[in-house]
Amino acid sequence: MGETREPEAGLQRWAAGVEYDGTPWLGWQRQKDGPSVQEKLEKALGFVADHPLELTCAGRTDAGVHATAQVVHFDTASRREAHAWILGGNTNLPDSIAIRWAQPVAPAFHARFAARSRRYRYVIANRPVRPGLEAGRVAWWRRPLDVARMQEAARHFVGEQDFTSLRAAACQAKSPVRRVHELTVRRRGEYVLVDVHANAFLHHMVRNIAGVLLAVGDGRAQPDWPREVLAARDRRQSGITAPAGGLYFVQVEYPPEFAMPDQEAPVLGPVPASMQG
Repeated sequence: MGETREPEAGLQRWAAGVEYDGTPWLGWQRQKDGPSVQEKLEKALGFVADHPLELTCAGRTDAGVHATAQVVHFDTASRREAHAWILGGNTNLPDSIAIRWAQPVAPAFHARFAARSRRYRYVIANRPVRPGLEAGRVAWWRRPLDVARMQEAARHFVGEQDFTSLRAAACQAKSPVRRVHELTVRRRGEYVLVDVHANAFLHHMVRNIAGVLLAVGDGRAQPDWPREVLAARDRRQSGITAPAGGLYFVQVEYPPEFAMPDQEAPVLGPVPASMQG
């Protein structure tokens, strides 16, 4: 996984859009000690292809993290129509994973390395009582959150910066530098939405940003604190890693020559309209 070479002669490269509820899975990546989204998709699409497949995704998600617009690619010698990959794949997938679209792509397409940018949304239920129906699909914060303070703090994360203080210890990225194009914080009723658009993300980066913003929003830290966090380049000087259940992978942007479908998914799974943008 992660190789940039084009498919071998006689193979067709396909791309597919996938959504999933991450609650039952140990993340995207294939695991030795439990079920993963990648494992289930490879088995389902391999059944349609009638041979084993290996999938590459646009962005690996952690255990419990959801996706509305994950993009994958795979190479196959089997000749199938798009509807066969979609319907046949979904027939062999559990209810919490679904293929939304599929299309043949140019050999140069790569789900990960061709991506120009990605978007995540972090959803917080901000109320005194914990969620029941939305358990595992939102983060819960009982203390009142001041969205204006959170947005003021968010501006410090925008731009090309060293995000060492906001990456997990297990992060395998060669460089901690990422470019955040936009970071917005909004309230929709009792929900607070944190939207992050960047060229790429480090392991736990969005959840750690959310942890800093939560501390600012409930008054435990000042809006300028993110500047100190970034300058420290030390994960121990940052905030909590916010819960995985509130995080959604919602968009991947590719160059227009690949003619990919519109990747933005406005609906975040089985959630109220107030959680949507």
